[in-house]
Amino acid sequence: MIDTHSHINMIEGLTLDEIIKEAEDNGVKKIILPAASLSDIDAVYEIVQKYDNIYGLLGIHPSEAKDWTDEPAEKIREYSKNKKIVGIGEIGLDYYWDKSFNDLQKEVFVKQIKLANELNLPVSIHDREAHKDTFDILKEHNNGSTIIMHCFSGSAEFMKECIKEGWYIAIGGVVTFKNAVKVKEVAKEVPLDKLLLETDAPYLTPVPFRGKENHPAYIKYTAQEIATLRGMSFEEIDKITTFNAEKIFAI
Repeated sequence: MIDTHSHINMIEGLTLDEIIKEAEDNGVKKIILPAASLSDIDAVYEIVQKYDNIYGLLGIHPSEAKDWTDEPAEKIREYSKNKKIVGIGEIGLDYYWDKSFNDLQKEVFVKQIKLANELNLPVSIHDREAHKDTFDILKEHNNGSTIIMHCFSGSAEFMKECIKEGWYIAIGGVVTFKNAVKVKEVAKEVPLDKLLLETDAPYLTPVPFRGKENHPAYIKYTAQEIATLRGMSFEEIDKITTFNAEKIFAI
């Protein structure tokens, strides 16, 4: 399995060495670590140089849009010359917490999409309660970068619109929650060649560890739930999603 979105540098209960060993012991052979804040850009770059099976995404989360300047853009350009940096992310829109700077979020989102296009890198998209604006901006401004809808939270209908654009759907631990009807429906219906697994650790921990800190090792519970929902084997979901991730991120 490949955990395509895991903030292992934010997990508090274990060291990085312990997190990676635990993941490997549970069948996770690669982890993709996204940046979220300005300070993350350096941290992610340093971590991926140290560990063979960790790859990085560089970008600024929408909640940090006020920090975007030419400086991080230039740093991302430079760091992306390294093969361990495999995408831009996580970037996008978040209208859940603070709507006072939505216009700035959009502006920074567009700038980072264009940067991904320039670097010919895939993009991990954060979309929280901003489905229409996220979709419209991507459709207008993305020019060639592969799009991954990280931690997909939309309806099956919205998923189908994303699939029409050729985008990928990443599903995390929420699919194991008893009342997560929308995500379960998406997991059943998303085309297998557009499906990815992720944890978003340390957040969104799957059952049976819900309420505790999430780890990459727990991705197997998400894979098993998707397999059950689709009437498939765990091994089939593992094989398909691993192939998809390796193709997208060229790893």
